[in-house]
Amino acid sequence: MAEFAYGPVELYLVGFEGDRLDPGTVEALEELVDGGEVRLLDLVIVSREPDGSVRIVEIEDEGEAYGFGVLELEQSGLVGAEDVDDFAELIPPGTSAALAAFELLWAKKLASRFAEGGGVVLSTERIPAPVVNQLLAEASGEEG
Repeated sequence: MAEFAYGPVELYLVGFEGDRLDPGTVEALEELVDGGEVRLLDLVIVSREPDGSVRIVEIEDEGEAYGFGVLELEQSGLVGAEDVDDFAELIPPGTSAALAAFELLWAKKLASRFAEGGGVVLSTERIPAPVVNQLLAEASGEEG
């Protein structure tokens, strides 16, 4: 089997009030990592101040203070300044967001199998969960 060192990586920008993710969200991240569904490669907290300036917290350095006691990053530094600049524009002033790089471990296995069979993944597109749920609710006659 063609074995890749890493699978596909997705960047997620998750907005929230204040400057810290809630404990339930941190717990969900830890469960996904512990369950082997994703590998958290990098995570930064980006806060946009009311004046529009941006403050960045590297979880690698401040993880304990932000509730990430047992969560370890696999490849800190993957989320770069250019990524932060691009995504920071989407954060409303006075709020924050977590910018996370997830390796999709199930997709790594699938990509390895495709490569083994001579296939090449030409493109992928993710449809966000709220969109999928809304479309399926409309299709089944339920409004969600």
